[in-house]
Amino acid sequence: VLVNGEEVTFKANLKDPTGNYELEGSEISSKIKEFSEINNHYSNISKEIEGEFQVRLGKEPGREKEIRDELFIKYKANLEAFSKDVLAFAHKNTDNLAGFYAIGSLDPVEYEQDMMEYADAIKNKFPKNEAVRDFVAHMAELKPLSIGQKAPDFQLLDTKGKTVKLSDFRGKYTLVDFWASWCVPCREENPNIVKQYNEYKDKNFTILGVSLDNNQAAWLKAIKDDHLAWTHVSDLQAWNSKAAELYKVSSIPASFLISPDGVIVAKNLRGDKLADFLEKNL
Repeated sequence: VLVNGEEVTFKANLKDPTGNYELEGSEISSKIKEFSEINNHYSNISKEIEGEFQVRLGKEPGREKEIRDELFIKYKANLEAFSKDVLAFAHKNTDNLAGFYAIGSLDPVEYEQDMMEYADAIKNKFPKNEAVRDFVAHMAELKPLSIGQKAPDFQLLDTKGKTVKLSDFRGKYTLVDFWASWCVPCREENPNIVKQYNEYKDKNFTILGVSLDNNQAAWLKAIKDDHLAWTHVSDLQAWNSKAAELYKVSSIPASFLISPDGVIVAKNLRGDKLADFLEKNL
């Protein structure tokens, strides 16, 4: 990022695999370089984990799942450490665009709340920057759907053509689960959701599945094949689903956990996080 009037000296060696470079004369670009060094550090660790996976898989091809599960723990810890450093860097640089550049590296689902707070911190600082304006506007759109807000009501048809409203589920903790038969990560998460449903369905917990399918046969088959024994609704409009538009769903799986009195209390809980929340609260 260069500013009018700056005299900048830039040196790089394209044959250097580390991506190192020298820069003088641009304060913001120097800060971006500082962030790049953070990014490269964690990227190299990820590459080492991937290399370890390939080596171990070559020696023990029959243990792919065990090796993958073991190394995923290391990968996840590295990603969390990276995200923590990204947040620290961004908050240290709210007065320049390097912080804004860095915040874009975060998982927008996992770190939505942090990104909303960051948007508030910079919303009046770069009025002429279109990317910043778009980011701030998008975060403002998501605020009514953040934790602590009342969940917007909607109604859709269930698998038998009966109208179902979200408000029909008041009085119970309700997981509104946006998914689709064609969504591989959704289908991979379904066994965990089934497990939690069976564990807590008699303890004031239920699920409302909202499908982004446009093929009814595929939708119904997936419900049957994955043993999804809760209420399912869809308007079979795929990404034009009215409920998905209302909840600003831009990727799936996506979920909203709603309290008995209709307040969003958690978002996108998957795997152990869903189990931990239900155990703690129910």
